Amino acid sequence: MGFELKVPLARQVDMAFQQMESELKGMTAGTIVIQVRNDTVGKFGIRHLPIDLAERRTASDKPEGLGAEQIEELRRSAVDSIKRKTSWTHGEVTYDFVLKQEKLYLSVTFESNYNMANVLFHLNNKRRGMRDILNDK
Repeated sequence: MGFELKVPLARQVDMAFQQMESELKGMTAGTIVIQVRNDTVGKFGIRHLPIDLAERRTASDKPEGLGAEQIEELRRSAVDSIKRKTSWTHGEVTYDFVLKQEKLYLSVTFESNYNMANVLFHLNNKRRGMRDILNDK
C-alpha cells in the first residue's frame, strides 16, 4: 500500500517555473512548454534561440532580457492561467513570451489531448456490462 500525495496542478506549474528560473534569466523571447497527463505535469522546458541570447550578451555591457521581476511576473501569470482551467487533465500548455522595452508580453495556449484507447476501454466496459445484465435475465 503506497501513500500518494496529490499536488495541485497550479503548484506543479509553479514548481516547474522555479526549476527553469536560471535558464529564463537573460532571455528576451521564447516558448515554455508544459505537458500534462492525468492532472500531473510530466515534461516541461523552454524553446528559444540560444544564438540570439549569446549575441545579446556580447553586443552590450548592459544586461538585457528577463530579470527577477519579469520572471516572477511570468511565473505568476502562468499559475493564474492554469487555475482558470477546469475539467482539463490531459494536454499541453504553451506560454509564448517576449520582452519589449522591458515590458513582458505573454500568450497562453492550452491544447487538450485525449487517448482513444481510454475511450474505447470505457466504451467496451459499458457494453460488456449491458451484455452481462441481458444474459442474466
